[in-house]
Amino acid sequence: MWGLPQGAARSYRGRKIASATAARKLSAGPNPVAELQRLDKWLWFARFFKSRTLAGKACNGAKVRINGQIAAKAAATVKIDDVLTFPRGHHIRVVKILDLGQRRGPAPEAQALYEDLAPPEASRPPEDNDAAMARRDAGAGRPTKRDRRAVDRLRDR
Repeated sequence: MWGLPQGAARSYRGRKIASATAARKLSAGPNPVAELQRLDKWLWFARFFKSRTLAGKACNGAKVRINGQIAAKAAATVKIDDVLTFPRGHHIRVVKILDLGQRRGPAPEAQALYEDLAPPEASRPPEDNDAAMARRDAGAGRPTKRDRRAVDRLRDR
């Protein structure tokens, strides 16, 4: 309505700005809210979850802790130097936030967002041969009661 005609550009510090709103955003200075980010969004940016919905479900299920405090909502805010603790698979992940992401980028970019304080253990071999003894040939069907008792005798149960 008012102001410049449609399609005309304003300039701000030598840069051409298409709208008055963009000019106000640039002149406002640093945004203190930009130092905070939603927890589910950060977990998704850092590639701990495949979708933001899955990250939100983990947060709403009280499975994520921020600095030792349970995060009850996905909308909880995180900032740089916060420590997050959450389960991923069979491991408990403990990560320190180094940066807040702007997008869900490639894996190297995502790994730069955090420091892993408790890296997951490498998969270790089975402690005993129980799993190897209990294996059955494919197509052998369900073990009978007699087969199960034989396996129990081998395992000394």
